[in-house]
Amino acid sequence: MTGVFLSGMDTTIVVLALPTLERSLDAALTSLVWVVIGFLLVNTLLTTQAGRLGDLYGPTRVYRAGFFLLTLGSLLCGLAWDPVSVVAFRLLQGTGAACVTATSGAIIAAVFPPDERGRAYGRTGVAFSLGAVLGIGLGGLIISYVSWRWVFLINVPVGVIVMACARGVLHGGTGRRRVGLDLVGMGTLGAGLLCLLWAIIEIATAEPGPVPRGAALGGIALLGFFVGHERRQDDPMLRLSLFRIPALSAPLLAALFQGLANYAVLWLAIMYLQGPEGLSPLRTALAIMPGYVIAGIICLFSGRLADRAGPLLPVAIGLGAEVAALAGYAQITTGNGLWLVVAANIVNGIGLGFFIPANSSAVMKAAPPEFVGISSGMLRTFAGFGWVFSFPLAIIAASLSIPRDRAIAIFVGSADLDGALAVAFTDGLRHVFSTLAGIMLLALLVSFVRLIGADRRERPVPAPSAEQPQLSRDA
Repeated sequence: MTGVFLSGMDTTIVVLALPTLERSLDAALTSLVWVVIGFLLVNTLLTTQAGRLGDLYGPTRVYRAGFFLLTLGSLLCGLAWDPVSVVAFRLLQGTGAACVTATSGAIIAAVFPPDERGRAYGRTGVAFSLGAVLGIGLGGLIISYVSWRWVFLINVPVGVIVMACARGVLHGGTGRRRVGLDLVGMGTLGAGLLCLLWAIIEIATAEPGPVPRGAALGGIALLGFFVGHERRQDDPMLRLSLFRIPALSAPLLAALFQGLANYAVLWLAIMYLQGPEGLSPLRTALAIMPGYVIAGIICLFSGRLADRAGPLLPVAIGLGAEVAALAGYAQITTGNGLWLVVAANIVNGIGLGFFIPANSSAVMKAAPPEFVGISSGMLRTFAGFGWVFSFPLAIIAASLSIPRDRAIAIFVGSADLDGALAVAFTDGLRHVFSTLAGIMLLALLVSFVRLIGADRRERPVPAPSAEQPQLSRDA
């Protein structure tokens, strides 16, 4: 719970620090975007590999190692001296976060029986929501009254205490099976995503040129090579054969679409509140916090509901609420925005509270016992895919409604919106929120795939063997 708490806090606390980082480190605006995207990207890439290491060496050992890297990365980020060092240390922080998030689900699955895991995931959902709430609130207070460095340094004392306690609480055994790391797959996936993300940001913030377009095409080609490579591997980075289990593939895809549609909401809301509404970082934090508080409260009950009624009902309630929240966001204008953002954020928090623990429980219940670690890692990876691309989607939203040279400045909070520019920006946001509502609706429809075969028992995918070498190549 403490690891997930810090993960939630690190997701939100850095958002309000970007303008201060720009001034303090004399940083280029485009480099600040990678403070956030770099963390998400390395977290996404390493999550499955960390899950595989958990299967090999035991999830608690990998969890403790991840906590050490997370704490060390936080310390170094707080001591950073220029934009390059901040981004580099954020990558180290993301590496530790990947180990923590990938193995936390496997630890819960090992400790709790299947009929109690929903409640356990509900408690971790509370931890994530509390972390996100404190991240927003503390971020506003720290930026307003202390120093941006404490946005990162605040993790250090918590990390030291947890590492000391974990030695006596978490006891890691040996792994259940031999696994290998798919370095080629991880490298090609990382290079492909990096090229594609860089191209999207360049195209969104400047006039499209041959280099960004070439990078986009190169990224797509690398991702195509990655898929072909994974299909040929006996022990791939992403075990596509697990998609043969409908009860597992549906929540994985739901996590992808939900992350893509939901992660941008926080950034878009902050852009609006600090732009057309002209709120300070602290007042912006106070306007956003109620939704996360409600999400944490709902998580306490939705996990138990998933244990008793199955995960489909709370997942459907959660995604339905998030669709309604995005539809509400799509109604904002320069006159009614503040109260509508607060109300929509509360509805969105209700959706998150139902969706997160129930969807996690669905994945771990459907995962074959020998692939619990990999399944937990794949859940984080697919959610991470959505998060990574949801972030530049927020920049594209600004670039479609206002001049490109001001989009990135408004995105990081270093420029104000007023007059006709504020109206144009708000009109653009309405179209983006409508698009996100459609993506969230797709996540809801995908979840109902779980109804197919609900009356028959899913056959688990057996571990690769000499007699079944083709199984891991089956998508």
